Amino acid sequence: MDFILIIVGFVILILGAHFLVDGASGLAKRLHVPDLIIGLTIVAFGTSAPELVVNIFAASKPDTTDLALTNILGSNLINTFVILGLAAVIYPISSQKSSRLFDIPLSLFAAVLIFILAQLTDSSISRMDGIILLLFFGLFMLMMIRQTLKHPEENQSENIKPVRIWLAIIMIIGGLGLLIGGADLIVPSAVRIANNMGISQSVIGLTIVALGTSLPELATSAMAAFKKNSDIALGNIVGSNIFNIFLVLGVSGIIRPLQSYPNMIFDLMMVILGSLLILLFVSLTAKKQIKRWHGGLLLFLYLIYITYTIVTQA
Repeated sequence: MDFILIIVGFVILILGAHFLVDGASGLAKRLHVPDLIIGLTIVAFGTSAPELVVNIFAASKPDTTDLALTNILGSNLINTFVILGLAAVIYPISSQKSSRLFDIPLSLFAAVLIFILAQLTDSSISRMDGIILLLFFGLFMLMMIRQTLKHPEENQSENIKPVRIWLAIIMIIGGLGLLIGGADLIVPSAVRIANNMGISQSVIGLTIVALGTSLPELATSAMAAFKKNSDIALGNIVGSNIFNIFLVLGVSGIIRPLQSYPNMIFDLMMVILGSLLILLFVSLTAKKQIKRWHGGLLLFLYLIYITYTIVTQA
């Protein structure tokens, strides 16, 4: 029953994110906000909304903070090794100059920053760490908007249609309600699954919960790869990873300090490795691409990692 509830929770969660983003985007368009700004803020936030709401629920209770931390680390690992790996296997992923010089190095910096902050506070994410992460998120958003306005030709504007104000408000409120309802199903169900199976919450967070909250990124990136719009897949994943660390972990850490769990340092090192590999792939290849064999390597490394994690932490 808990597995059914968690699946239903993920469906509700994703529907909520969809309604929230469509309503907020349509309202912003109605208020004459430029499409590029909407894409960089509301639409970009939408793919991280499931992680954010689940983490707010998990961080609000002292006995589920493991889920809050492992959901983000697991989501970033799945984004990089699984989703980007699958997308590259489907079609080689090209990179834009702005991604190579700004987005990908920033995602690596974000991963390294979490590692450093955790080391400075006994492997936990404190409220001060959360404030630091949110400050970096604000700086990131300002730099991203400035970069996009300076080089609009490198960014595809979103095809956003205006929505009547009353309808947009209903969609936003309904989307928020669905997000809250989905998270309220997922977090308790994940805890019960861990307890019933006799495994740690961190394993459930790194696998089931992280995969479920990463479904929007999976759908978007796979579709982009099939349509051979591979640079969109890369931007979607890298942007989501940055949002997850700076915004979602920042908010979670402020709600309640996130305590360490077994193998946390190893998981952080894997997140750093993933960002480093992406940077190396797009920097050292002649066509600045993530090739199919790169994607295969990412998938293979994740298989080894998740097998080791389940064996050692279960």
